[in-house]
Amino acid sequence: MSYGARRDEDTGGRASRAKAPPGDARPLWRQRSFAVFWAAQTLSVLGDSFALIALPLLVLEATGSLARMGLLTAVGGAAAVVAAVFAGAVVDRVDRRRLLIGCDLVRMVLYGVIPVVWLFGPQVWLLYAVLPLCEAVGMLFAVGYVTVVRSLVGTRQLTEANGRLNATAAAAGVLGPLCAGLVAAWTGPATAVGVDAASFGVSALCMLYVRFRARPAEAPERAGLWRDLRTGVDFLRGHPVLRSLTVLLFFFSFLTLGLNDLLIYHLKHDLGHDDGTVGTVMAVGALGTITGALLVARLRRRLGFGWTWTGSVAVSGLAFAGLGWARDVPVVAALGAAFLACVAVAGTCSMSLRQEVTPEPLLGRVTSAFWTLQYAAAPLGAALLTWAAEHRGTAPVGLAAGGCCVLIAVAGLFTPIRRSGRG
Repeated sequence: MSYGARRDEDTGGRASRAKAPPGDARPLWRQRSFAVFWAAQTLSVLGDSFALIALPLLVLEATGSLARMGLLTAVGGAAAVVAAVFAGAVVDRVDRRRLLIGCDLVRMVLYGVIPVVWLFGPQVWLLYAVLPLCEAVGMLFAVGYVTVVRSLVGTRQLTEANGRLNATAAAAGVLGPLCAGLVAAWTGPATAVGVDAASFGVSALCMLYVRFRARPAEAPERAGLWRDLRTGVDFLRGHPVLRSLTVLLFFFSFLTLGLNDLLIYHLKHDLGHDDGTVGTVMAVGALGTITGALLVARLRRRLGFGWTWTGSVAVSGLAFAGLGWARDVPVVAALGAAFLACVAVAGTCSMSLRQEVTPEPLLGRVTSAFWTLQYAAAPLGAALLTWAAEHRGTAPVGLAAGGCCVLIAVAGLFTPIRRSGRG
């Protein structure tokens, strides 16, 4: 995969070439720092999958309201968007390894508070206080995470490395939701949140043994936060494919951020199943993410970026449209797996492209700007989606949202995304 030599052909972009690390000719599994980083993130995702189920279940258990679940998702998403404004500036200026360790430790403490407080009784307000802080810190971590992968493996192995990371994270996501559902059913959702807190501690410990390649000597100009965000926005605007992706993903995120809450509500409220079933369905869904992550590099080589991205978005929309109508648990699980597989393919392609074409000193700010714009309206979308589903039903709302996702894919065919070459 000669991304560096063929990047302009692959993307159709006019961005100047980024000076990428030379890379390591050895297989990824033989590169020690990448292997440790790989293990740390897999463990972290394993814990995260507990919180992914446990936090909505805590709200549903205490309030019985899908709208309140969506509100929690919206509040957390809004905090992530705000953090994304300055995350890139922070990541481009600080030691990224220390930042990642610090983010893990902060989230360990914050999530650890929830099961302790729940020992004395449910306190839903605490979730609305803790989750936004964790999401803000998580955004810092996510931007840093994207920037360090290239420092670990170089440009030539980026799509493969991202696919491996996503695949094993999804593998952890198979076991995590299943265990989370069982733990929530046996001891309560609060205990599952405690497992998430512990996973961040283990991840921080692993990160102590990771070494990144030296960054370029040039340092980003000291500027205000808005200037930093504008720098990232200007780069996105000047690159035809990234510009189109940013606009289309703005609408896709608006439509899909609340899907997890809708799925949990559909299983528990509409179909009458317990927490264990929720965990099982989410675990099967994670198998889809594994499949997508393992296939993405091969699909991109064969079909090119454009057709791979638009095709995966279209199929994800079709799966979303059918979720609310499905009455059998196996069908719900299969549709969830199809949706997550396609999101994994589209997301890995998008992230790899951004890493390939962005100069190293700008990578944090460009990633920050990309995510700020992509998720700017997503919290509102999650709140509206769950409110509408509670009042109108999950089936028609899912059909409408999924249909709009298909239209987003069709719109992508009329942008420079379609002309992106093979690679």
